[in-house]
Amino acid sequence: MEILFISHKHPPSVGGMEKQSFELVQGIERTNKVHRLIHDNKSGKLFFLLNIHNKIRKILKNNPAISMIHLNDGLMAFFCYKIKKITNLPVLVTIHGLDIVFPNSFFQKRIIKVLNTFDQVIAVSNATAKECIKRGISKSKVSVIKNGIDHDLGKIKQKDDFKFYLEYKLGIDLTAKKILVSLGRSVERKGFSWFIKNIMPVLDREYVYLMVGPKQRTNVLLSLFFCILPNKIKKQLFLFLGYPSDYNNIVKELKKPENKSRVFHLGKVPYHELKQILKYADIFVMPNIKVYGDTEGFGLVALEAAITETPVIASGIEGITDAIIDQKNGLLIQPENVQEWKEKIESLKDRISASNFGKKAKDYTLQNYSWAKMVNEYEQIFYKTIKA
Repeated sequence: MEILFISHKHPPSVGGMEKQSFELVQGIERTNKVHRLIHDNKSGKLFFLLNIHNKIRKILKNNPAISMIHLNDGLMAFFCYKIKKITNLPVLVTIHGLDIVFPNSFFQKRIIKVLNTFDQVIAVSNATAKECIKRGISKSKVSVIKNGIDHDLGKIKQKDDFKFYLEYKLGIDLTAKKILVSLGRSVERKGFSWFIKNIMPVLDREYVYLMVGPKQRTNVLLSLFFCILPNKIKKQLFLFLGYPSDYNNIVKELKKPENKSRVFHLGKVPYHELKQILKYADIFVMPNIKVYGDTEGFGLVALEAAITETPVIASGIEGITDAIIDQKNGLLIQPENVQEWKEKIESLKDRISASNFGKKAKDYTLQNYSWAKMVNEYEQIFYKTIKA
């Protein structure tokens, strides 16, 4: 096959979608000829998107052997609305979550119309597939291929001196503490502030909670701009920009006396530190809550924790249920259920039991999730689509 991959989410940018895009293109390239039309993060992204059809025409003209086109998310599909008018090639798109549920009527109207002209829609989870079908995309066009994970994460060893570094960074003694960790951007659906407000007060003082992810950059003009916007438009902008909508709520919780020396937002940390934090954590928590117009497409961070043998407790909603299988590589619970959260966390209080569960979760994750498996499933759909 000779395939054109089009994406605006790709390294050096960092994130789950970027990682999936990178692994897919690299994997397919091992056995096929690949062409890339990828935003380089040097020029403006809007200019890249608005000029996309001209770029596609040029690549197709110079490479007449290209046999299919793959778009790596719904936003690319939204801007490539003319693509089927300029080529007879099969066009496939991967849908991740927010790129199908984004709560804007104009976006919804166009994206569904465009997606129904494509040959295949590949969802990263069953939850995302259901959202596609619910909005009117033909069920026969929708397939599910789950994301993979780096198996090298399972080879990480604890560094003995990292505990002392972490204690210095936090300013507390961790000897008698149990560490809860969450990872991700401080967006509302992640439920970080909800967890601090509702779960930490019902847990023993031995539990400390660490959040890892980018903090909100202070921008006075941007803050003033958001203040004058109607709530509906402001929320849509927050979602579109990936704005850390929950960060201010987190800051308020951090200022409370009862959370001092107990709840910490570490911000973005180097990757080598993140790996050690996951290894030293007693439990990885993913306390997602339901937010209209937003969704967790998959839950890659939960897999990353599971593969390091850290027990995972997560809300059993949306795409998380495709990454974490209850009792196999984590524990799923009803979202926003305070009593169940408390009970599940305390059920892993015994370190031996928690360690055994973590090892079992790692084995299950290694057996069922990998980038190679994901690439193989994409390749099968690509071949099938080209031959159709």
